Amino acid sequence: MFTADGWTDYEVLDTSGGEKLERWGEYLLVRPDPQVIWNTERRNPGWRKPNGIYHRSKSGGGEWEFRNLPKQWTIRYPLGQQMLTFHLKPFSFKHTGLFPEQAVNWEWFSGLIRKAVSAGRTAQSAHPVRVLNLFAYTGGATVAAAGAGAAVTHVDASKGMVQWAKENAASSGLSEAPIRWLVDDCRKFVEREIRRGNHYDGIIMDPPSYGRGPKGELWKIEDSLHELVQLTARLLSDRPLFYLLNSYTTGLAPAVLTYLIHTEVVSRFGGTVDSQEVGLPVTDSGLVLPCGAAGRWQA
Repeated sequence: MFTADGWTDYEVLDTSGGEKLERWGEYLLVRPDPQVIWNTERRNPGWRKPNGIYHRSKSGGGEWEFRNLPKQWTIRYPLGQQMLTFHLKPFSFKHTGLFPEQAVNWEWFSGLIRKAVSAGRTAQSAHPVRVLNLFAYTGGATVAAAGAGAAVTHVDASKGMVQWAKENAASSGLSEAPIRWLVDDCRKFVEREIRRGNHYDGIIMDPPSYGRGPKGELWKIEDSLHELVQLTARLLSDRPLFYLLNSYTTGLAPAVLTYLIHTEVVSRFGGTVDSQEVGLPVTDSGLVLPCGAAGRWQA
């Protein structure tokens, strides 16, 4: 399992009864988690006095109950020589604006980028490494890649998420970094980039299970993912560095990600694929909470 164990500003304190108790900086949140099917004793005192609880509704969705929680706060993550800073705020469907388990992937690809930059690698731009981040959300992977020295193209269908990502970049000291911010449907953007003849040395994808683009374009991961992997593989440069595919969809095992990447990327460029579950350590139990899966290819 790829385990995100480099945090100091975040931790999963405990898990029980379909919920997890988390510390985000100085604030405690209780949020539902479908992986937590056990009912263990809740000994951590944080369960009794959290700053926010997300109550799931039996009819779907849910709502937040706040107890002395600010509308927005920040946490930080040290990555190489860069201190990444993220704005957090609870919003619809239990999210806070950051998936902390992805830090283990930031560590992986930023190391590859820094190595390429230090080696003086050149791509089809003034910058050593070009990275495409699709379904880029609030920009965790974008600021990690930019902080390592890459020129990043950040694409998300939500204007609000792109603005949030810009704020995270500015807070991380990367407001002047070579980042292109685009509000667009990811598939349509990829198709246009193919026609333009543009290429990237690294591609990051974090697709949702289901969603719609800015003009109502339907996305369903089981029907659309393989074709998108095919298309994005065509955007890789002649000597690509990495390809990262994340999945939070129940039922898509790591082996599925390996097969997709092997079929479309390894067949063209060689290299190796390593797909595993992604997880977060749980302080009180010493176990690791699974949080989806990631498929990693590197040259």
